[in-house]
Amino acid sequence: MPQVLTARDVATLLHSGQAIPEGALLTPTARDLLDAGKHKQGSKPHVAAALAPVTVLAPAVPAVGPIVPDYEYKWTPGSDPKTPGEIQRFFDSPPIEEIKRRICDMGRRLWLKDYTDGNGGNITVRVGDNLVLCTPTLICKGFMTPADMALIDLDGRQLAGLRKRTSEALTHLGIMKRQPAAKACVHAHPPHATAFAIANASVPSCLIPEAEVFLGKIGVAQYQTPGTPENAEEVGRIGVDHQAILMQNHGVIVWGKDVEDAYWKIENLDSYCRTVALAAGLGTGLHRFSPDKLKDLINLRVKLGMPDARAGMKECELCDNSDFRSSVVGQTLSEPDAATGEPPPDANVETLVQKITDEILRQLSSK
Repeated sequence: MPQVLTARDVATLLHSGQAIPEGALLTPTARDLLDAGKHKQGSKPHVAAALAPVTVLAPAVPAVGPIVPDYEYKWTPGSDPKTPGEIQRFFDSPPIEEIKRRICDMGRRLWLKDYTDGNGGNITVRVGDNLVLCTPTLICKGFMTPADMALIDLDGRQLAGLRKRTSEALTHLGIMKRQPAAKACVHAHPPHATAFAIANASVPSCLIPEAEVFLGKIGVAQYQTPGTPENAEEVGRIGVDHQAILMQNHGVIVWGKDVEDAYWKIENLDSYCRTVALAAGLGTGLHRFSPDKLKDLINLRVKLGMPDARAGMKECELCDNSDFRSSVVGQTLSEPDAATGEPPPDANVETLVQKITDEILRQLSSK
């Protein structure tokens, strides 16, 4: 029976300089990798041998049923390349080139959504025990190419790449060093989420189920100068238990199992903040579901493999949003009064109304 080779099998063979076995069957993604290898390696003998005529398999539904795409990069612990030559070959290998292309794709999405401006924002993907791909400094995220990417270690030292790595890579590494599940980080300035960050407003919970499942509790990192070790320390500390973080007076950073997973969280967070701000502006208060319902969503989140520090909390400790205020109506957005169905009065507004009333009465009495 002919041997069937996947993209990972082909990448391993190309990286080691071996030829594709004669008569082997290739999946479509495996053929794509061979084409990429031909373009990259030119006429090197082992690539020419690898490109001998082979049969390409047509896509088919697996016997076990439909699958869910998984772009998480997995490596064997202890397998990081060591010498400059090994590092460069790894940096140029087809699997890493594919991740570079995905980073560029996420950068275009960030720019098209107005989540970045100028050269703002940055992206990282962990690809080894001590290896991280990252975007370069001073480049618009909407116009990056794979050739622009850099390879660094967990201390921020650049190992490969023609362009200098982003100065804010340290912030991403602050999370990755503490949270092994953080395989990719995305930092950007999405307008609605960043508005919460500069208004020092905590993002309320118990409002939209999808936000609880895919974002979890939103963390807040105290302001530190961007790109400094102090910022990396603060954000890294918060990132252990929070996948989405508001950085005071700066922007947002999120992490996930792969770069698209992380990007989705940027979209999720900005959409959630926008919806909350719009709802708050209606002035009728925010209707929340109960803590026991939130507990169900937290359990679902954990079941999906996403960490959540709230998993061990009691229901009475959840859904605490009493300090969230609307900048539009100037009142605390707590539950409406049980008897009247109206939001509770704002003490500052009541005081102002009383002062105006007293002044009108004083002027009338003086006539």
